[in-house]
Amino acid sequence: MKKEQDSNVTEFVLLGLSSSWELQLFLFLLFLFFYIAIVLGNLLIVVTVQVHAHLLQSPMYYFLGHLSFIDLCLSCVTVPKMLGDFLQQSKSISFSGCLTQIYFLHFLGASEMFLLTVMAYDRYVAISNPLRYLTVMNPQLCLWLVLACWCGGFIHSIMQIILVIQLPFCGPNELDNFYCDVPQVIKLACMDTYVVEVLMIANSGLLSLVCFLVLLFSYAIILITLRTHFCQGQNKVLSTCASHLTVVSLIFMPCVFIYLRPFCSFSVDKIFSMFYTVITPMLNPLIYTLRNADMKIAMKKLRIKPCGIPLPC
Repeated sequence: MKKEQDSNVTEFVLLGLSSSWELQLFLFLLFLFFYIAIVLGNLLIVVTVQVHAHLLQSPMYYFLGHLSFIDLCLSCVTVPKMLGDFLQQSKSISFSGCLTQIYFLHFLGASEMFLLTVMAYDRYVAISNPLRYLTVMNPQLCLWLVLACWCGGFIHSIMQIILVIQLPFCGPNELDNFYCDVPQVIKLACMDTYVVEVLMIANSGLLSLVCFLVLLFSYAIILITLRTHFCQGQNKVLSTCASHLTVVSLIFMPCVFIYLRPFCSFSVDKIFSMFYTVITPMLNPLIYTLRNADMKIAMKKLRIKPCGIPLPC
């Protein structure tokens, strides 16, 4: 009741990516293509890993299956709403809808950050200690690591909601973005938000920075190990690490830029946010799995019926 009395805002207006109707139609078609690619690519990987037991029992593919599931869910948080807004002049979202979007965005986003860190550790163990790899990365440990990632994302998102839900909003209610996020929302609060923004840095900003630094350190150790111990397929491993670092940078650098910079916001923020809400969920299937020979073979086997009869092309 106190919250309703302190806040007169029941919905937020999203300014979106453009106010031009012609450009919005073009963006609708472009992001519709992106969304279809995200759904089909990540869903294919999830199904492939679940169907083939030998992939599900491999730590690397076990983690990749969870990564694709997170990317699939993460794209559903912002992209469908954005596609609908492209086709209408008035773009708005209710206060409860805004909180829901913030919750799932940070829940899935933080879970993915933790999972990428776990995957870097998995690659480190596989390269530095290949003989004991399956002993160290046993199914029980993999399960606990994934559960820890989900729990970490849950705790992080709850803290984000606590930061926002206590704020009073008296107007204006325009968000210069295509979705609701904490940095833009707290700017609209009719109170001094200095403490809230410092807490945002401590929560989201430091989380992004620490995970990014841990990932860079892990891959640096991997590269040093490859240089000091010649192993078969070294070039392939180097190429894989470079691809992984590219995706990691596309996720973490925009997050560090947005969440580690308090007290000011730029219109370019929504461009940076597209990298971790749209671009990386689309690129992850290509870089992490579709370039992998084992995954390609497993996907081809999906075209075979259980009875052994090939499905028609």
